[in-house]
Amino acid sequence: MSVVLDRVSKRFSQNGSTVEVLKEISLTIEDGEFVCLVGPSGCGKSTLINLIAGLDLPSSGRVLIDGVPVTGSGDCGLVFQEPALFPWLTVQGNVEFGLRMAGSLPAKRRERTAKYLKMVHLSRFADFYPYQLSGGMKQRVAIARALVMDPKLLLMDEPFAALDAQTRRLLHEELLEIWQETGKTVFFVTHNVREATVLADKVLTISARPGRIKNGYAIHLPRPRRESDPHLIVIQQRILLNIQEEIAKVVKDEDMDYLVKKSIPQGHAHRSGGNEP
Repeated sequence: MSVVLDRVSKRFSQNGSTVEVLKEISLTIEDGEFVCLVGPSGCGKSTLINLIAGLDLPSSGRVLIDGVPVTGSGDCGLVFQEPALFPWLTVQGNVEFGLRMAGSLPAKRRERTAKYLKMVHLSRFADFYPYQLSGGMKQRVAIARALVMDPKLLLMDEPFAALDAQTRRLLHEELLEIWQETGKTVFFVTHNVREATVLADKVLTISARPGRIKNGYAIHLPRPRRESDPHLIVIQQRILLNIQEEIAKVVKDEDMDYLVKKSIPQGHAHRSGGNEP
C-alpha cells in the first residue's frame, strides 16, 4: 500500500486564533516501505499520523492511499505509545476484539488470533489479563491487535517510547521480522534517532511548527543493524544536527513569546543575561 501526501496543511482554531500545525507536507511512502519520521516535540507528528489514518481531515491538500483520497478511517492498523488494552479482557480477547466487532465467526477469530499471538511470541499468554503483563508484552498485544485485522498499512506513533532499552531492542527485532514476513507498509513516528536508523528504509525529519518535511535520509545498510555501526553513526549525527536546528528555533520562539507576555524590552533581557532574540 502506497501513501502520498500532496501539499497537506492542517490548522486548528484555538482561543479565537488559528494555529497552523502542518504546512504543505508532501511525501511519498512506497508500497512495503518502512519509513520513520523524527522531529522536535509539538511539530505535528501525531497530527500527521491522524491525517493518514483518516481520523482527521487536512485543512488543505490531499492524502492518497493507493491513489485514492482518504476521506475516513481506512485499511490501516494503529499502534500508539500507550497500548490502551481493555483490562477486563484477556490477551486473546483484546487481540480478537476488532474481529468480533466486524462479525467474524468464532472459529475464524480464534484461528487468526492464534496466528498473530504466535507472531509476537505471546501464545502462552493468551489467557492472561493486561495487569499480569510487562510493558513490552502489552505493546506486543497492541501490535497483534493491529495486525489481526490484516491492514496493508501499519501506523505507529512512538510505540516503544515508554520501554526500557533492552525491551525496545527486542521489539525492534520482532517488528522487523513481522514487517519482512508480512510485507506491510510501515510509517513509524519516533523521537529516537537511533531507533529510526536501525529500523527504517528511509528517515524523514520534520521542522518545528508549522511542520514541514525538511530532509530525507535513505538508509541502504543491510539488516539487522547495530546502533554502534560507524556507518549508521554518521547518518545519526546528520539527522541529530538537523533536529537540533529545529529545537533551537522552538527555544527561540518560546523566549520571544515570554518576552512579549511579560512586556520586557529585549535589550533589558539581554543585559540581564537573557537569551538574545
